[in-house]
Amino acid sequence: MSDSVLLARLDVSQLTPRGPADWRPDVIHRLGAGQRLVTLFARRLGDEALLTSVFQTAAGALEVTRAAMNAAHGYHELTTTFPALHCFEREMHEQTGLRIADHPWLKPIRFEGQEQAAMNGYPYYRIEGKEVHEVAVGPIHAGVIEPGSFRFSCMGEQVHHLEIQLGYQHRGVERRLLGTDPRRLTPLVETIAGDTSIGHAWAFCAALEALAGCELDEHTELARAFVLELERVAMHLAGLSGLCADVGFLQGASSYGRLRTTAINTTMRLCGNRFGRSALRPGGVGLQLPPDLLELVRKNVDLLRTDLEIINERFVTSRTVRHRLEGAGVLSTGQAKELGVVGPSARASGVLIDTRHQAPAGVWKQRPIAPQVLPQGDCEARGKLRIAEMNESLRWLAEVLTSSPRFGGPKKPVGPLAGNQLVISVVEGWRGEVVHCLETGPGGELIHYKAQDPSLRNWMGLAIAVRKNEISDFPICNKSFDLSYCGNDL
Repeated sequence: MSDSVLLARLDVSQLTPRGPADWRPDVIHRLGAGQRLVTLFARRLGDEALLTSVFQTAAGALEVTRAAMNAAHGYHELTTTFPALHCFEREMHEQTGLRIADHPWLKPIRFEGQEQAAMNGYPYYRIEGKEVHEVAVGPIHAGVIEPGSFRFSCMGEQVHHLEIQLGYQHRGVERRLLGTDPRRLTPLVETIAGDTSIGHAWAFCAALEALAGCELDEHTELARAFVLELERVAMHLAGLSGLCADVGFLQGASSYGRLRTTAINTTMRLCGNRFGRSALRPGGVGLQLPPDLLELVRKNVDLLRTDLEIINERFVTSRTVRHRLEGAGVLSTGQAKELGVVGPSARASGVLIDTRHQAPAGVWKQRPIAPQVLPQGDCEARGKLRIAEMNESLRWLAEVLTSSPRFGGPKKPVGPLAGNQLVISVVEGWRGEVVHCLETGPGGELIHYKAQDPSLRNWMGLAIAVRKNEISDFPICNKSFDLSYCGNDL
């Protein structure tokens, strides 16, 4: 069981489902009292829908409640009062047919199953008026960008509304995670969002180990945290390279891109894959750090710190960069809180949500990593926050290499999973909190798997941030959020 991950394990028998008349007021009370909704999902059981809601208290602990209701009757929506719930309510309706009365935006999240045939009839919101014109972008994009459709409603060059339609991946990941030995699922979990392979793998491994009662030693936890921070550095470098390219700052684009290669090649030397696949496995890690490799990793981390100091200074002082990014794509602190935005997108808007500082024990308590927060909420803040997080991660990596070079060790056996249990694990991936929820039946078999990438919560943040900007600013707004299409289209 991982102490470094925000985790809750409950006996299903202790979760007495409430009816909608009791559950809905309880959700309103919790959110009104300052608790934060981590996830809300449902599964269909005959004519009923079984809802699971996970809240985080002000102290950082996870609390779970359940509700059971007739799917055809459902309950009255909560999105109008708490907009952060919009994506969860839409997803539950799409996946289970649960009626959510008077929902203001009950549109598909990802067009699952037979709903895929309805994609061409997606009901875009329209702004009426002779001066309004629409611009459609996608779903096919240039280069290797994943498919997604963006519909802009503009007056002149100014965007008044952006609607984002996703669902083109058609992967059915959550269904594929059921029906086989759970201990063999890591290769599939690593592909939920390929740029967050380590974040998703750790959330999965932590949940599985909790179900199996598998306790890990501190060296294994440290190794997992090490490759997680390498992943954070590499993906921030990739995002900054793209952001620089979009504003024509080619010095930054090439330098950040070159250094990203150093970061992902370091991960490859540790585990055999540049994106960290096979680095984590239930019961342990798939990497070692012998003396000769330790020296190479040290040199690479030192190179990243030295070269980044130069290019970061160029980025933050460049008038060209500042002119394009400052004041563009603003998401205020209030908007970020209201929409439930997470990760760097939230922290760049002054909202501190970082699971690494909320775990009750483990590697982040023993070796703290300083939180980074900026209040402005614009594209420049999201770029600067990436720089601050990279610097802190590299400082932390260098400290670990100096004081504790022992990583990993033999894997521990992961035995049968406990029956009738629900486990929720939350890991702070580079894009934000990664949430995995596993529920077992009487024999320890998996009966429900819910995986949640932070992109699910953050796409609406992008749509709001683009409003009142020129349409030419959309590429930099999009890259500053740097969200995952496949992380949404499970």
